[in-house]
Amino acid sequence: MVSVSDAQAIILNLVQPLDRQRDIEVVDLLAADSRILAVPVTSPLDFPHWDNSAMDGYAVRYEDVQHSSAEQPTVLEIVEDIPAGYQPKSTIQPEEAARIFTGAVIPAGADTVVMQEKTRREENRVYILAAPKLKEFVRHKASFYQAGTQLLPAGIKLNASEIAVLAAAQCPQLSVYRRPRVAIFSTGDELVSIEQALQPGQIVDSNQYALAALVKESGAEPLLLGIVKDDPVSLEKVIAHAVAIADIVLSSGGVSVGDYDYVEKILQSLSAKIHIRSVEMRPGKPLTVATFPITQSPVPSPQSLLYFGLPGNPAAVLVTFWRFVLPAIKKISGITEGWEPMFLKVRSHDELRSDGKRETYLWGKLHLIDGVYEFHKAGGSNSSGNLINLAQTDALAVLPVGKTLIYPQEEVQVLQLSNG
Repeated sequence: MVSVSDAQAIILNLVQPLDRQRDIEVVDLLAADSRILAVPVTSPLDFPHWDNSAMDGYAVRYEDVQHSSAEQPTVLEIVEDIPAGYQPKSTIQPEEAARIFTGAVIPAGADTVVMQEKTRREENRVYILAAPKLKEFVRHKASFYQAGTQLLPAGIKLNASEIAVLAAAQCPQLSVYRRPRVAIFSTGDELVSIEQALQPGQIVDSNQYALAALVKESGAEPLLLGIVKDDPVSLEKVIAHAVAIADIVLSSGGVSVGDYDYVEKILQSLSAKIHIRSVEMRPGKPLTVATFPITQSPVPSPQSLLYFGLPGNPAAVLVTFWRFVLPAIKKISGITEGWEPMFLKVRSHDELRSDGKRETYLWGKLHLIDGVYEFHKAGGSNSSGNLINLAQTDALAVLPVGKTLIYPQEEVQVLQLSNG
């Protein structure tokens, strides 16, 4: 049994990102939201495209207005109005000004903008009531970005702000990594689908639905392979198929030490290398992590396929996904940084208990109280078989090995359950 931190290190060391040469696809900008950029982007455009005004006011020559005041205003002749999107026709001469609006092109001859609140206009004359700073309210061409240099690096997730930048840079298409493919199946004779009538002793397979939703949220593509009975032949067939179509395989159930838990034996028969058999955590102790040789994976990338044999209990499935699988999916997706789990130190609203023997995860919800985040433990039992009180939770409180009690208002470390 390995520690949680060692398990995380082992898993992330096993994961290799998708290949920049083979695993990319070209998509339209509108389809690029939440995708991972595979190739750095440059633009032939400067930002700003030209010198422009950051304020509604008057474009002037600084030397004309540098001594202006309310007591002794400078009077200038207005020779042109320049709205945004208009190409100035005049060159500003001594004792001249142009009325200008935010975003409009600075006319030739002008080097400074006086905001309108510090002026008074009378017909075609403007009175400058305060001296501006040199080049005040002028946004200079290429001061934000110089054409031909890197605009966005590869390996970032494209969110709304990046999409806006790319649109402004006139990038209609982008090279992004393909979505990682994650095969999912559940094991157990006791499992039935949500359409089937429940018989005594049977359990509805919620794990497959939960994992599919989590995989989608992570930006990967779930490949659902259904329920597999506790039969070695059937299991071997499904695992071999999963290995043939996916980058990551997730199974739930069948990885403990029961008489019908065949997964580990089948993995070994298929030449997988098992790196983890159990983890020092609660819930989630029975976790198998294995890799398959590159030659057995047809996925066009230079990596071995990663297999997660997750526990069968539904809460344990979710906890182990958040703790280990999600970081692996993020790293394989091509993101260059930020795949590690995100922890916060917050205040606990409730008393939190553990036996201290294993790193313990208790689910609940974060509340912002007087500007400070506070963890509220979910009501009811935090049993690995209790899926019900996991609904509407967004954080896991972590009690390390040896820690048996956290008092109300004491600091606790929590894992945020966001896939972003």
